[in-house]
Amino acid sequence: MKISARHREGVTVLDPKGKITIGAGDVALREAVGEALVAGSSKILINLRGVSTCDSSGIGEMVAAYTTVKNRGGELKLCALPAKVSDVLQITQLITVFEIYDSEDEAIASF
Repeated sequence: MKISARHREGVTVLDPKGKITIGAGDVALREAVGEALVAGSSKILINLRGVSTCDSSGIGEMVAAYTTVKNRGGELKLCALPAKVSDVLQITQLITVFEIYDSEDEAIASF
């Protein structure tokens, strides 16, 4: 799992590539969100287009990231969900917790 960070119109965009699963993937996501917060970002978008799989640990880490960002007065949103990730969020009913957008452009405009 690799996560690159970039800035677009005042939003920190995180681009994970690979699997957000127990072990390396969930830790990488936690660290990337933590680094964005330490750098002063309050608007974070996770673009999931490069994610192939997300297990329960990965979903838990996304929820933890959402809570951490929200508690610090920020916003965390998701975009470009692959079908597998969308299915997991639907089944767990977490689809109602996150603000989710089809495209990065839509998500950026929503901040």
